[in-house]
Amino acid sequence: MQQASEGLNLERALRVLLRRAPLILLCAVVAAGAAFGFSKHQTKKYTATAALAFDTNPLSEQITGIAPNTSATGLLTQQANDLESVKLGDMAAKAAGLLGRGLTAEDVRAKLSISGAGESGVVDVSATAASPHFAAEIANAYSGVFVKEQETANRAYLRSALALVNKQLAGLSRAQRVGQDGLELQDRAQTLTLLAELQYGNVQIAQEASTPTTPSSPKTSRNTAIGGILGLFIGLGLAFVFEQLDRRIQRPEDLEAIYQVPLLGTVPESGAISTSARPNGSRAALLPPAEAEAFGLIRAHLRFFNIDRELRTVLITSAAPGDGKTTLARQMAEAAARIGSRVLLLEVDLRYPTLAKQFGIQHGPGLADVLIGAVSMDEAARSVVLEAAPGEGVSGRTLDVLTAGSMQPPNPAELIESRAMDAALGRARSMYDLVVIDTPPLTAVSDAFPLLCKVDGIVVIGWVGRSRRDAAANLHQILASSGAPLLGVVANGVESAGGTSAYVSKAPAASISPNGVAPKEGVESVIKA
Repeated sequence: MQQASEGLNLERALRVLLRRAPLILLCAVVAAGAAFGFSKHQTKKYTATAALAFDTNPLSEQITGIAPNTSATGLLTQQANDLESVKLGDMAAKAAGLLGRGLTAEDVRAKLSISGAGESGVVDVSATAASPHFAAEIANAYSGVFVKEQETANRAYLRSALALVNKQLAGLSRAQRVGQDGLELQDRAQTLTLLAELQYGNVQIAQEASTPTTPSSPKTSRNTAIGGILGLFIGLGLAFVFEQLDRRIQRPEDLEAIYQVPLLGTVPESGAISTSARPNGSRAALLPPAEAEAFGLIRAHLRFFNIDRELRTVLITSAAPGDGKTTLARQMAEAAARIGSRVLLLEVDLRYPTLAKQFGIQHGPGLADVLIGAVSMDEAARSVVLEAAPGEGVSGRTLDVLTAGSMQPPNPAELIESRAMDAALGRARSMYDLVVIDTPPLTAVSDAFPLLCKVDGIVVIGWVGRSRRDAAANLHQILASSGAPLLGVVANGVESAGGTSAYVSKAPAASISPNGVAPKEGVESVIKA
C-alpha cells in the first residue's frame, strides 16, 4: 500500500510538472537571460598570479643550530606562518610607492588576494584589475617587495647570529678554540659570513605573474547556467505553490474523489458538440462517431454501475453554470431515443432555458404552463426527429422535449416544489421509458432541491480545468445531506487522446441496444442501473 501511495504521489508530481511546464521553462529562461544580461553589462576584470616558494627547511636554521620541525603539524604551522607573513607588514604601501599612478596601500590591498597553494610551501599572490597588464604589475611588484624585505631581514638575522658566534669564540681559551666546540663555532662563523655575503633568503619568486589573456570575471557562461538552474528551481517551487492555490479540478479522477461515486465517462473537447447545440430546424443533428460514442459509453456505464435498480427518471445537474449539464442531458436523451426507447427530455431550468433554441423549437407552452394548469403535458411536449446515423437500420426515431416554456414565471422554486410538479413527474414516468431532467446548477439556485429525492438517480457533470473544487465539495455536501441517489459523475472538457478507434469509425451508430439485441418498433428499452 505504501508503494502504491508513493507511485500515486510520483504520478501526481509528474502531472503537475507537465501541466506547469510552460511556467517552469519561462522562469528558467527569464533567470538565465537576466544572468546573461547582468554578466554582459559588468566590467571585465583580469587576474594575474605570482607564486612565492618558501624553503620548508631553511639552511640558516640548520647553520644556527635550530632543529627543523618535520612533523605534519609543524609543516602546517610553518605554512600558516608563511602565509601570514606575506599578508602582514607594509608591503602594500611599498608596492604602491613602486607602482606610482597615485596608488595607496589600501588600493593595492583591495586588488590583492593571497592564498596558499595546497599543502606545499608555495603562496599565490593574485591581483585583479580592469587592465590585464596592470594586474600583472601589481602581483609582481608586491611579490618582489616581499622577497627583498625577506632578504633584508635574513641578512640582519645572519649578522646578529655571526656576532653572537664571534662573542662565544672570544670567550674561549686557546685550548678550547682548538677543541671540538671551538672548531664547530669557527665553522659556523665562516658559514654565516658566507651566507651574509651571498644575500641568502628562505623565500624566492617561483613564478612571475604573466599578463592574462582572458577575463576572470564576469564568467558569462557559468553565470547564465547558474541563473538557468536557479530559475528552474524557482519555477518548480512556483509550480507546486500555484498547484496548491489553484482550486480548479484538474483531472477526471478529482471529480470521482470529491463526489465519492464512480466516474461514468468523459466528454471530449469538441467543436462538433458545441455546434450540435445550435438551432437545426426541427431535426437533431447527429454527432461524429467519436463524440457520439463518448455519450454512449456514459449511458452504458450508468447501466453497468447501477444494474440492481430501475432508472426511469435521471436528473442531470452541475455545481456551477457552464459545466455542460444541458449538453449531457440532451445527448443522453438522444442516445437512448436512437435505440428505440421512449424518452422525454424535461427542462426544469425555468430561469435560463436553452433547449428550445437548441432544437429550433418555436416559442410556445412548456413546463411552466403545465405546472400552472394552462396546458397538459401532451400538448406542451414537442417531438424532435433524430437524424439517422449511417448504416442505422431504423430511421425516423423521435425524442420528446418538454421545454421550460416561453413564459418565465416569477416563482420558479415554488412551481418545482408544487404538487403539480409531482403529478407531472408521475405522468412522465408512466408515459416514457426514460425521463432525462435538465436542472439549474444546484449551488447557484435552489430551485431543483425538491427534485433530489423524487428521481431515481442523479448524475453530476464537471468541467476539467474550469470547475472549482470548493463548489464541487459544496454540491457533494448538499447531495449527501439530502440523501439524494447520486449515481456517478461525468468529466467534461477532457482533452482527446487523438485519433478515432476503428471500432468507433466503422461500427453503425447506435444500431444495437446495450444488451446486444437489435431494437424493434414499439419495444420498450428501459435504462436499468
